[in-house]
Amino acid sequence: MPEAHDELGEAAEQEARPAAEDTAPEAGGTKVGARSILWPILLSVAALAAVGYFTFDPAAFRDALRRLDPWFLAAAVAMVLVRVAAGGWRLNYLSRGRLGLRAGTRSQIAWDFFSYVTPSTVGGGPFASVFISRDRKMPLGEATSIILFAMLLDQVSLALTIPVLILCAPFVDVFPAALGTVGTGALGLFFFGYTAWVLLFAYGTLIRPQVLTWLIGGMLRIRWLRRFKTRALRVLSELQARSVVLRKQPLRFYAKGFGLTLVPWISRYLLAVFVIRSVYSGADELLIFLRAAALNLGTLALPTPGGAGGAEGLYVLFFGPGVIPTALVAPTLLVWRLLTFYVFILAGVFVTMRSFQRRAL
Repeated sequence: MPEAHDELGEAAEQEARPAAEDTAPEAGGTKVGARSILWPILLSVAALAAVGYFTFDPAAFRDALRRLDPWFLAAAVAMVLVRVAAGGWRLNYLSRGRLGLRAGTRSQIAWDFFSYVTPSTVGGGPFASVFISRDRKMPLGEATSIILFAMLLDQVSLALTIPVLILCAPFVDVFPAALGTVGTGALGLFFFGYTAWVLLFAYGTLIRPQVLTWLIGGMLRIRWLRRFKTRALRVLSELQARSVVLRKQPLRFYAKGFGLTLVPWISRYLLAVFVIRSVYSGADELLIFLRAAALNLGTLALPTPGGAGGAEGLYVLFFGPGVIPTALVAPTLLVWRLLTFYVFILAGVFVTMRSFQRRAL
């Protein structure tokens, strides 16, 4: 496993270098090796252990197991399958069939995996582009453009979630009282900043690519970023050309792509509802659904890979006492994290290693 992921890290760096035919975003020199995988897992396990230590009650847990509804638990597992299948279908659609459904599904699993084991400042996009290029023998620039547009659709869907949560807030306790005035204000500022960034990114990607060139060019004046200038500007030049192709697409292309983007995100929110409902019949499904959306937005601000450590804390904040019984916080958190984090780590390792084995053969 370490050798396989070190190879992918080296591939990401090699593909990021200027080449005669294609280039890709530099991954910041980050290699996806064994340490990259173990670090977020250890953070998550530590957070789970802390939550369990302070909230777990064996007697209450045994009572909850007696009342376990297997159908809701099965529905939670189904949401994971829906998330992966819809993600694969979306990549198949955005690539205009260049990625088959199976290849799109593999690529989506790999993308989620890289997102969970690389720092948030790097993200899984550059590594996912390299994976698609190597797995399907596709030009790296084409793979990058597919991932870029998929990222834009993700960001737009999340940005549109913000006004929905704000409109629901007067009627449903979307934001926990434990946030306090300072916490609510900080969250509001983050929402505002994120929305502004999405608008700028969309404008720069679809309307005036020169805006991104100007913005990133300014950032590259920072001393420790100067070494990426040649590569970054080469990629931006290529993306400007590809944005022309995106602008020529009919409205239905964007509408279907956006619809396929909503499905995985809604499945994430429903997963939390089903996990909690499986052991707590008194759960307020609408409240949990809206808070799950707010939680996922909150994880975007976490600096750790995949939000490891912080996501567990946010779960306690959003679904702790007042929403579900204290004794059920740790068990539901464990199941939720297994289905949203650990299963994608395992699946990602399997998919990437299989891809390396096929290439070797």
